[in-house]
Amino acid sequence: METIRNYLETMFARLPVTLEVQKAKNELWQIMEDKYSELLQEGKTENEAVGIVISEFGNLDELAKELGISNFVLRENQKMAGSLRHVTLAEVKDYLHDKTRAAYAVALGVLLCIISFCGYLLDVSWSWRGGVYAMCFMFLAIAAAVGLFLFSGFVMGKWKFLKQKGCSVDFATAEYVHNRRESFRVIYAMMITIGVILCILSVLPVVLVTSLFSWGSGIGPALMFVFIGTGVFLCVAAGNVNAGFTTILSLNQSDTMGGIFVPSQKQVSYKNDKVSQLMSVYWPTVTCIYLCWSFLSFDWHITWIVWVIAAVVQQLIRAVW
Repeated sequence: METIRNYLETMFARLPVTLEVQKAKNELWQIMEDKYSELLQEGKTENEAVGIVISEFGNLDELAKELGISNFVLRENQKMAGSLRHVTLAEVKDYLHDKTRAAYAVALGVLLCIISFCGYLLDVSWSWRGGVYAMCFMFLAIAAAVGLFLFSGFVMGKWKFLKQKGCSVDFATAEYVHNRRESFRVIYAMMITIGVILCILSVLPVVLVTSLFSWGSGIGPALMFVFIGTGVFLCVAAGNVNAGFTTILSLNQSDTMGGIFVPSQKQVSYKNDKVSQLMSVYWPTVTCIYLCWSFLSFDWHITWIVWVIAAVVQQLIRAVW
């Protein structure tokens, strides 16, 4: 039955979300289910029953008139003829694998950029040959970071077509990605939480090391950037991996049946394109404002109000647009 259900969902994937289409899909599902049960009672094997059901009821063009959705099917056939590329489950698995590798490569590159000048901070305490070692460390870190960024670009280069032309996925693929995303949800939450905590606690090494050790004037700030770099690494890696799931689940148009295969496909959409672009970077911007304000003022007991204000503003924007 799972095969029949997947086939049915894929048949209706490109049709718009209307009461008529949903009613027709439910009606056809009931017909398929009854036929499948009938064939099993006649002594057919499961594979034979699935094949017969799909052969008899698997052509939506032939059934559209009987189901009362011929106008929707005709319109979508004319609209989508040759304009959509179907992305297979194997391709999606390869994409998610490459996206994960690229995500950690980019995150590591960002980490190296942040800590690249820690050598100069350590030179304050250790006097490394007039800064020669510090300069070498900085250039090596930056070179490695650039290499990681280039590697990420090459790895993801072959997947540019996902954003450059219309693509779609079937029900089984969408469900697979949704399950992968749900499995990653706890890891994602932990990485973001630990990353933010490390950024908040990054000021502690400066205070503790410089106050406890007379030779720690450079080590404290260096450790601060290590804390920040590690926190940013976790946030960037988690965000990019999660973005891979979002990319695949966003391929099916949101106003079609394929756009609501699974709950995580339902995306918030805005009437204004500029507002949509603004909201895509809303929470990273809020996080940046929070950290900058907190580090500059050290008023941690007050700066938390940024999150409350940001949440209220987000709801107001959604209500208006």
